[in-house]
Amino acid sequence: MKSILVPVGSSKNAQSHLQYAVDFAGAFGAKVYVIQIYNVYTMSGTMIKVDEILERESLDFLNNHVSKVNTKNVEVIIKTFKGKLVDTIDLVSRDLDIDLILLEPRVNSKKKDVYLGKTSGKIIKQTNIPALIVPEGFVYKPINSILFALKSAVINKTDALEPLINLKNHFNATLNLLLVKTPFHAQKDFKIGDDLKSELTSIKETENATTFQGVLEHYKEFNPDMLCVVRRKRGFFTKMWEKNSILKKEFYVSNFPVLVLSGLK
Repeated sequence: MKSILVPVGSSKNAQSHLQYAVDFAGAFGAKVYVIQIYNVYTMSGTMIKVDEILERESLDFLNNHVSKVNTKNVEVIIKTFKGKLVDTIDLVSRDLDIDLILLEPRVNSKKKDVYLGKTSGKIIKQTNIPALIVPEGFVYKPINSILFALKSAVINKTDALEPLINLKNHFNATLNLLLVKTPFHAQKDFKIGDDLKSELTSIKETENATTFQGVLEHYKEFNPDMLCVVRRKRGFFTKMWEKNSILKKEFYVSNFPVLVLSGLK
């Protein structure tokens, strides 16, 4: 893991989130790209380009933001971009060869009942970049135990598990698999390939209506430092992916980060 992306908004948790990102990157010797994205506007009837003003203000904001964080020996690079959020995130991630994007649960949402705000939810839902959702105010600590929740162990994309395996190996963490048998499961969904099986510490099977409910029922048994789930078109958090924001009553994690991988199929 060499490059980590941290989009910055105006949340009260932004400084704490960036400090976590710096500490996390330090554990890997990775560099951190701190970015802010703004839209392009031109004032009608004038020669003033508002996007130039926004770029200058954005750079000033990011420089001030980073100055409040203990960057230690981590290389922190500041960049601003203009464009639409998701499209720009995708382009930036490819251009900068990003391995992981670190997200705050809520960026601009003031609603206390929201877990993922519209900005973070949109990035999770509409991109294929491996993402780590870090709870508000969370302080970095090494990852000793990971819970990997799946409703299908079928893996066609050989590199899809790389972020998870890299984290597991780097921290020498235990990796516990929770296989959730949902009402529409197929027998092949529970056939675990040798590549994944060789990385696992334990395997537990459970029957639940959704993967999400399986996690709620069993995660305390494993006491994980991180939960790993898969972003699928019709997978974990199926109901929640129908909209960009996610309410706490639907899913809420405050004790550990959540790693979201791209689809395995």
